[in-house]
Amino acid sequence: MKKEPWNNSIELAKALFPKEEWIIKEHNIWVGKSRLRNKPKEMAKLAWEIEQIRVFITPESTVYFLPELETKDWHGELSADTIIDGEIVEIKAVTGTRVTLGTEFRKGFRQGAYLCEHLLEIKAHSVFIRLFSDLSVGSVKAKIAGELKGRIDKGRFICYFETSGKLFSWTYDELRGIIGTKTI
Repeated sequence: MKKEPWNNSIELAKALFPKEEWIIKEHNIWVGKSRLRNKPKEMAKLAWEIEQIRVFITPESTVYFLPELETKDWHGELSADTIIDGEIVEIKAVTGTRVTLGTEFRKGFRQGAYLCEHLLEIKAHSVFIRLFSDLSVGSVKAKIAGELKGRIDKGRFICYFETSGKLFSWTYDELRGIIGTKTI
């Protein structure tokens, strides 16, 4: 079996951003130096993103907050936010309807896919959504499964339901597998 060119988050971060300097922000949380700007808005955004991921990382997790790459093709949309335990993960928060959930998932999916296009050895990217809306687990699964229809990327969808305090994670393949079936 062919070994991946990285075993952990730092190797993947260095493969994606070979010239970036990584600064430790707190225990096991690193930030690309180019992302550390002394502007209140930027510092607040980073603090918010760090708080969002705390619900699903473990004390042993390693997190790298990636430099923000704007792409002209996407009208200024950014690439994925993080590498968590060797996995590219885009972070989103949703407070609206199922339509908003779908829109934010699509954005996050594209942001992760962008990095995969630039390092072909990467075969997977994931989206984490912290959901503040009162949507059911079945409704969320069905919506995301629909968003994955026709897409072949590997990865997973991680969702923290703020109203219940529950965390769920499904692979994209699991979600695609429910297309055309009833969900609970």
